[in-house]
Amino acid sequence: QVQLVESGGGLVQAGGSLRLSCAASGRTFRTFTMGWFRQAPGKEREFVAAVSSSGAFSQYADSVKGRFTISRDNAKNTVILQMNSLKPEDTAVYCCAADISGVMRGAAEAAYGYWGQGTQVTVSA
Repeated sequence: QVQLVESGGGLVQAGGSLRLSCAASGRTFRTFTMGWFRQAPGKEREFVAAVSSSGAFSQYADSVKGRFTISRDNAKNTVILQMNSLKPEDTAVYCCAADISGVMRGAAEAAYGYWGQGTQVTVSA
């Protein structure tokens, strides 16, 4: 089993920054591809970013490139989403997810079998 717990969400003004963290259980975290997804009211869940098991490769949605950075610390079983230059359109519940297949599939939502409960991010104009 894999358990994921997000933290770091909150209310921020447009142009500000937030740092989201995801804490994962287990001793095989270093083998997982990790991703961040978000869902806004009335919208489908969408891909935000993903990072390979080693941290060497990352992938971003076009809407967040240049503003968000995904990283991981395998010694601490954590993955980070640093969000800068936030816009009201970034308002959503953000969830981290784990793909334990051993093959990085990036933005493919169906590849992620384990999900956290989510943390709310609200960006005011």
